[in-house]
Amino acid sequence: MNSAETAPGSPSPPDPPPGGADLGPQVPEPLAEELAQDDNDGFTLGLLSIREDSWPHLALLSVGEVVMTAEDGLRIGLWPASSAARNIQARPRATLTAVTHSTLYSLALQARHRGRLEVGDSELEVFDCEVSACRTSVAPYAELTHGVGFRLFDPVPTRARWAATRERLRSMPAR
Repeated sequence: MNSAETAPGSPSPPDPPPGGADLGPQVPEPLAEELAQDDNDGFTLGLLSIREDSWPHLALLSVGEVVMTAEDGLRIGLWPASSAARNIQARPRATLTAVTHSTLYSLALQARHRGRLEVGDSELEVFDCEVSACRTSVAPYAELTHGVGFRLFDPVPTRARWAATRERLRSMPAR
């Protein structure tokens, strides 16, 4: 059985609307479920920020860098020297993308820089992001089975770092 097939006896995922839909300012439930899993190895999100020359920049994030703070809010931790962190500090709009449940989700974000957060021997630039819009994209002629994925080389310490990072991100007071 390939990844596009449903196992016998398993419920089929709901059919997304043809072409996609505007869901408004929210983190949709299928994406919220993915983000709730601390050990969601391989689940990858795309973060599109705007470079100084107005071209888009793509960064790939794991669940170790993103937590939900509200139905329409996310907190993202980025490496301080990363292009994404610099771009979002200078131009606080971004788009977060992810594929789950046969659907591509694109979330328009308005970011607010919260400063640096120490996690173990690392530091992260933290951004509170309000979801100002969410759009789905689906193809009526094919099933979207996955987006970008990855395999961890050393899962135990990586999962431990993710858990510590996510706990620190979640425990930050709201502003």
